[in-house]
Amino acid sequence: MLSRLVWKRVIRAAGFLAVLLVCHGAAAHDIPLDVTAQILAKPVGQHLNLLIRVPLKAMRDVEFPEHGPGYLDLDRLGPTLSEAANLWIANEIEIYEDGALLPKPRVVQTRISLESDRSFTSYDEALAHVTGAPLPAATQLYWDQAMLDVLFEYPIHSDQARFSIHPGLGRLGERVVIVLRFQPPSGPVRAFEFVGDPGLVHLDPSWRQAALRFINLGFFHILGGTDHLLFLFCLVIPFRKFRALIPVVTAFTVAHSITLIASAYNLAPDVLWFPPLIETLIAVSILYMALENIVGVTSVQRRWMIAFGFGLVHGFGFSFALRQTLQFAGSHLLASLLSFNVGVELGQMLMLALFIPALDILFRYVVLERMGTIILSAVVAHTAWHWMADRATVLSQYRFQWPAVNLLLVALAMRWMTALVILAGLAWVLWSGLKDRLDIGTPRKLWMAMRPRRSPTSLE
Repeated sequence: MLSRLVWKRVIRAAGFLAVLLVCHGAAAHDIPLDVTAQILAKPVGQHLNLLIRVPLKAMRDVEFPEHGPGYLDLDRLGPTLSEAANLWIANEIEIYEDGALLPKPRVVQTRISLESDRSFTSYDEALAHVTGAPLPAATQLYWDQAMLDVLFEYPIHSDQARFSIHPGLGRLGERVVIVLRFQPPSGPVRAFEFVGDPGLVHLDPSWRQAALRFINLGFFHILGGTDHLLFLFCLVIPFRKFRALIPVVTAFTVAHSITLIASAYNLAPDVLWFPPLIETLIAVSILYMALENIVGVTSVQRRWMIAFGFGLVHGFGFSFALRQTLQFAGSHLLASLLSFNVGVELGQMLMLALFIPALDILFRYVVLERMGTIILSAVVAHTAWHWMADRATVLSQYRFQWPAVNLLLVALAMRWMTALVILAGLAWVLWSGLKDRLDIGTPRKLWMAMRPRRSPTSLE
């Protein structure tokens, strides 16, 4: 009798625990993991129309009328959909006209759509769909399988103005992908895609807006790029004079600008193994520079040539980081690329201003120059070796295939050969001018000029 009572209590406790787990699991999944929000914007006369599609399950804390076993009651959804659109969408989006924040929009139309609907492929199709006939009231559709389509209307002064948007829709899910297309009155459609909150986005930026954004991107990219900073650090260790570093850093900047622009104009190989190959070569470049510092100080002429060669590799690395941000360039692709390089150059100058005094203090008060050079370069070489090994392992997982020889490949090769010949001539002219202006002589003279002088000591 006692054992039967114990078993009943155990079964009740297990049932209660199961209910708690089910409730906890349901609560934990209230926030959708992945949400895609589609936004179509178009200024028309004195109004800016904004068409938005989001999953209805992202509208939390809103009670949608249902019937039967959880089907949406489409006849009674109208007021609830407007409330959800204002609460979860309109309140989270800010739109600016020529820098001035627009007032809250008016909800013109809402409707429920099926997940299989493909009308948001263009603005005209989406507008006709949202303002068209709604789903039949007899449609059996669960709330977590429906899409909410909304047409917002913003009052504007002119459809020729420059518009910006801050789509703060990050609350809709754990990971929110925003697909945005802006259709100006004239010109091509601007397409954007970003994850999370991208901040303020200029839908049709001027060249100044694009330039400022990409200068900022380049500046902070070089500060956050550990591999690029280590390569720059290796360049600085032997030559801690700005005059001696000018041709070296200039060659590196010109080189990575060339490949960055070429990659942005689709002149780089479009194969899966190319990015891991570049990442591996970047690690090789750092390792080589560190080993060269250990073996002995090289001449400025040799160092700037090596910096130019490895700069071509680093430029492709910069281009990989820019793939997702070039969408913010608008119609100013070249200006944005040059601005990014300006930002990178500013970041490099800042790091040089920090590296050179720090190394001077280190070699003057802490360790002898030659010993310090070997120690620092050995640490960098150790790090670069592990990077190279890890990235080579990733590269080995890709299958390399030679590209098919056709007219397109021959034309591409001819373009690169012509560009390299021109670049070689420009580099020689640049070096000759810098050599005369900076009074850079032979490697022997340069080494004698840069060799630290020891104070005479008396042994008497």
